Amino acid sequence: MEAPRWLLSFIAELYEALPDDLNLAPPKHLEGRVKLLRLEAEADEMWSFVGCKANKQWVWLALDVESKQIIAFYVGDRSRRSARKLWQRIPALYQQHATFSTDDWEAYKGIIPTTQHRVGAKGSGHTNIIERFNCTLRQRVSRLVRSALSFSKSLHNHIGAIKYFICHYNQEVTASITFS
Repeated sequence: MEAPRWLLSFIAELYEALPDDLNLAPPKHLEGRVKLLRLEAEADEMWSFVGCKANKQWVWLALDVESKQIIAFYVGDRSRRSARKLWQRIPALYQQHATFSTDDWEAYKGIIPTTQHRVGAKGSGHTNIIERFNCTLRQRVSRLVRSALSFSKSLHNHIGAIKYFICHYNQEVTASITFS
């Protein structure tokens, strides 16, 4: 059964209205203080598909370790070009000052400056937080489940659904930090 056209139009409008900053709140520990700036982030990519399993789409993510907020994401292939697209979406504050932990995927090398890049071997714990987020993303966005019945038929809606979840997630994380 196909969704009514009005519903698809509503969802498309909703996705278009999402903020490009993903509702990312600046790190609270920076407000009104002069201190040594130390930001830590993790980056990872996870497999998904659009239309059929042969049309692989990789969701590239970068996450602030302290706040647990997603600072950037990109959907593309698993190449260095996609790693570069993710890097371009990362806020300048993080590009200039953060240390990024990644797995040993070759695409990150040469994109993240070597002075800011920490490669963690499997089981090292350097990417635990983003790996946990990947599991949360798969559980909450049904179109990302590997053998999904509710897969995305269009790349635009695939990206929109992921962005919608991330924007909502970042707001929830910010609220829990503010009120705890």
